Amino acid sequence: MKTFLFFAVFALSIQIAVSQTEHFLVNGKVLDTATQQPLSGASVFCQNTTLGVITNSEGDFSIRLPKGGYELVVSYTGYETSQMHVNAANATDLRIALKTRDKNLSEVTVSGSNEVADGLIKYGKFFNEHFIGQTPGTALCHISNPEVLQFYFSKKRNRLKVKAKEDLIIINNALGYRIRYQLDSFSYDYATHVSTYSGYPFYEEVDSTDAQKQQWKENRMKAYSGSRLHFIRSWYDSTLEEEGFALEWVDPRKKTLTSLPIADPYDSAHYAVAENNDVEISWVGRLRVLYKNEMPEKSFLTQYKLPQYLKSQITILDIADVFIIEQNGYFYEQADIVNTGYWSWEKLAESLPYDYNPE
Repeated sequence: MKTFLFFAVFALSIQIAVSQTEHFLVNGKVLDTATQQPLSGASVFCQNTTLGVITNSEGDFSIRLPKGGYELVVSYTGYETSQMHVNAANATDLRIALKTRDKNLSEVTVSGSNEVADGLIKYGKFFNEHFIGQTPGTALCHISNPEVLQFYFSKKRNRLKVKAKEDLIIINNALGYRIRYQLDSFSYDYATHVSTYSGYPFYEEVDSTDAQKQQWKENRMKAYSGSRLHFIRSWYDSTLEEEGFALEWVDPRKKTLTSLPIADPYDSAHYAVAENNDVEISWVGRLRVLYKNEMPEKSFLTQYKLPQYLKSQITILDIADVFIIEQNGYFYEQADIVNTGYWSWEKLAESLPYDYNPE
């Protein structure tokens, strides 16, 4: 009996030790910049995750996070949203001061704008296709409050811009998530046919029957396979080939998309592991990513007028500068990497939070 008790305590101590090394705590206080008074009820969350809390009566918050990197977002009604990068090295005793939003400036901007009066009717379907996506899963993904969208069209720039008066609430019944999206802005350039958008998404698990949860589990695994999150994690783990990925270098001197296979994507000249296990990638330029374990959707091939016999999902990466990958697959600076092709086509309907892990 004594032996069993010793073993149980020993096993429990190992489990606790492992748990502590695989997670870290981010905590701090949210204040009003001018008064330095605590803000109770402020929303504090890691964007693109299911991890978030509300500050208490003293403005304090605490979130336990799996090891890796995150963009911590703090928002409060009537205040400007704050954002900062956090990891295990800089996550304790944070003091986050929020500035009140300048209502007068906002009113001047709106009154002098080119807002489209019937924008939702005219551009609503177009916005859904370029924000939610056009994959098979988009049929089960919708914005439940589209009336908060505001549409602006500039004839001079031939550009559509979309903002939201409130958080967008997106119900993804294909993957089992409710997404609260603080949309900063969405822009579509009709000359280049390029859409860009920025904002702060927060995911919540949807409850349902066991059968539905099993279907969501399968759908999430399919969405993860070949995704950007899957690729970045595989590059971090040095398992690109095992996970079905291949990398090619695109020659910038050629007008056509001429590429050469990269034999060693972990070449020490471009791939360095730091003491804290972060990985620095310095493959600057244009790369082509092939995912060979899954055929591209026929609707993608049809939309982009590509041969129906293609057997790999292909994405083009334009990397402007050196970037860092952290343990959970988060990388920065994210603005330095632009992807076009398959990942760009999938969009929000196929997106998963950074704390998703396939079983």
